[in-house]
Amino acid sequence: MLCAQKPDKILAFSALKLHPTLLRGLKDLGFTRPTPIQSRAIPPGLEGRDLLANAATGSGKTAAFLLPILHQLADRPRGTSRALVLAPTRELALQILDDLNGLARYTGLTAAPVYGGVGMGPQEKAFRKGVDFLIATPGRLLDHFQYDYATLSGLEYLVLDEADRM
Repeated sequence: MLCAQKPDKILAFSALKLHPTLLRGLKDLGFTRPTPIQSRAIPPGLEGRDLLANAATGSGKTAAFLLPILHQLADRPRGTSRALVLAPTRELALQILDDLNGLARYTGLTAAPVYGGVGMGPQEKAFRKGVDFLIATPGRLLDHFQYDYATLSGLEYLVLDEADRM
């Protein structure tokens, strides 16, 4: 398990060898140096290793798990959902979506939220289209699994954000 409290040498994002489109997005967002959790999590994530991380709110955990996945998917074919991020609340799902859209703005990667309290039609379209990322709450994801369109046969990446709350 990675823990943000352990000191690490803080590198520039460019030293992490992220895809150039991600570096461009980070620059536009004003991010130049990774936080401790990012500098510890991104390198093993880029190697495709499984991660379990714990860090304080506001420490940059979302970018720590999104950037390696975005890097891996940046030059891949589209048309199937390859990454699923599960979040306990719709508010967190929307926050993750907002962060992803900012980081991925130059990649062409797509994402869709899947949460309750809204119509399922746009979410069904996202499943059928095969957006690159689905960001879902567990209950609404299970609602969709009642139907044949809701398959995750191309899934390569699974993130359980705030797993202790689900």
